[in-house]
Amino acid sequence: MPSLAWVPLLLLWLGIGETPKITLVAVGAFFPVYTTVSAALDHADPGLRELGHAYGRRGAALLARVLIPAAAPSVLSGLRLGLAQGWLFLVAAELIASSMGLGFLLIDSQNTGRTDILLPAIVLLAVLGKATDALLGLVESAVARRWN
Repeated sequence: MPSLAWVPLLLLWLGIGETPKITLVAVGAFFPVYTTVSAALDHADPGLRELGHAYGRRGAALLARVLIPAAAPSVLSGLRLGLAQGWLFLVAAELIASSMGLGFLLIDSQNTGRTDILLPAIVLLAVLGKATDALLGLVESAVARRWN
């Protein structure tokens, strides 16, 4: 089922306001992050797992000292994917039913024929999305330097 299909249902259940937007962003970002992290941990090198066991690592210690560093690149890629999905869901929620926000500004300027507002709003969304992605990219680089 497409994730955006939840937008009208959550708006119906939670009403128009900030609660459905936050819920939609959380739902939209959760599944890409969860599936990526889960797959990354499942596909961690079995040799690393065995090495961790040889050094007495079990449970949380194995996860923290061996598996998470091994899966870090995939985890951070999943976070970036979740961030992109979060932006998508935020704009979708605001486009469908909102009385404020950039999505509302887009729809309002479209309905009134104000391209002088519409185009800068689109550019602002692109800049905000790219800025948050670049910020997460810096975190990804720092983590990669630390564990490589």
